[in-house]
Amino acid sequence: MSDLAVRIGKHRGLSLGLVAWLAGIVFFLPIAWMALTSFHSEADAATNPPSFAASLTLDGYREFFGTGGGASPWPALINSTVASVASTVCVLLLALPAAYALSIRRVRKWTDVLFFFLSTKMLPVVAGLLPIYLFAKNTGMLDNIWFLVILYTSMNLPIAVWMMQSFLAEVPVAVIEAAQIDGARLPTILARVVAPIALPGIAATALICFIFSWNELLFARVLTGVVAETAPVFLTGFITSQGLFLAKVCAASLVVSLPVLAAGFAAQDKLVQGLSLGAVK
Repeated sequence: MSDLAVRIGKHRGLSLGLVAWLAGIVFFLPIAWMALTSFHSEADAATNPPSFAASLTLDGYREFFGTGGGASPWPALINSTVASVASTVCVLLLALPAAYALSIRRVRKWTDVLFFFLSTKMLPVVAGLLPIYLFAKNTGMLDNIWFLVILYTSMNLPIAVWMMQSFLAEVPVAVIEAAQIDGARLPTILARVVAPIALPGIAATALICFIFSWNELLFARVLTGVVAETAPVFLTGFITSQGLFLAKVCAASLVVSLPVLAAGFAAQDKLVQGLSLGAVK
């Protein structure tokens, strides 16, 4: 009976592994297709059915980087970097003490507070677009990158608090009490005790907030013009009502996606540890 159970377990593991590989291939195919199309000419990229044996060229990337006389993408990429990094840092600085108060030193009705944070994400984004636009217009904050930083911070803070609350709940209270006995104050406890223990969860939260900020398009499209234009807004400028643009859009999409892919690859160990933190008791 034990041999039969071992065989069943092996077959089940092989089946799950095969399904995982198939799912990975399905998710990877669109990215591979986009990368291949970005190296084709516009005429070859627009053929139907697509031509796999078409000649390769870097024209799409030359047009994206403005070597042919077009607009340079560097201001938009810098704006996206500033907005994403600055808002992520602000989110972490605000979410860590909030999660501490909701997990380790719990305030009264902390579950209601968590539900309130989560309920803010239930509002359709487009419902807040007009009030935020009018506020930015009346305060002179239109086309201002720092207004996007504040906006992205407020948008990502609820999900960050929710995630970090579950991560910080796994921090041993005895370690914090020992630090308090030694005379450590709250800022020291958060920076030198809680943060190192919950580092995988903090890294996972930071990566998700960075991705959300980098990919945000709706508010950036409405609230920015030229000075604070972000990379997703710059990318939409390649889509026109006339002419061929598929290869240029694929090249631009691949370049804009590289920072997110690089950040995810660099933090993959911390991301897996953070997302699995607290899953096993």
